[in-house]
Amino acid sequence: MDFKPLITLLAIVNPLAIVPFFIHYTQGFSRKQRQRTVLISACSAFAVIATCAIVGLQILEFFGISLASFQVGGGMLLLTSALAMLNAQPAEAKATEGEMQDASARASIAVVPLTIPLLTGPATMSTVVIYADQAKTFLQHAALVGYGVVIALATAVCFTLAEPIARFLGQTGINVMTRLMGLILAALAVEVMATGLVKLFPALL
Repeated sequence: MDFKPLITLLAIVNPLAIVPFFIHYTQGFSRKQRQRTVLISACSAFAVIATCAIVGLQILEFFGISLASFQVGGGMLLLTSALAMLNAQPAEAKATEGEMQDASARASIAVVPLTIPLLTGPATMSTVVIYADQAKTFLQHAALVGYGVVIALATAVCFTLAEPIARFLGQTGINVMTRLMGLILAALAVEVMATGLVKLFPALL
């Protein structure tokens, strides 16, 4: 069995690097709310990978969407989140107390932006679609879906450890880390958008 797709996906998704973003977006959550967010994020990551592996090519062809367009759109979403993080502001998805208590709002945070585009963004989706295109047998497709389970488990473990990390850092440490990660995220967003724009408009080179 070829484990290259799994190694590639683990390197791209890198759930450990998303822990600071998880801490940022779940500030003020109760333990139960955070556990639910972990579960939804892990399941959503698996769902994205499995969907891309099974019908990714067909979906893109059906809607006439290119991977380059995915990169530009995902980059814009990343940049919006990065600007808020640079100011150590709360996540937009939990702006009011009412939304904080609403289950659907918490689920939304777990899916967007934690899962999409932070965990499984354009790079992850395109990688899975490429490997799905290369898979020639049912077993190879099944293995690709199975790798999604591994990614989901890795995400759950990393996010579960975020709570003791948050206690260790404290609010000041979290704010400093949030701004630093916001700067990195902004640079990443520009890079993602630039790559997509070059693909859409080769003349930019």
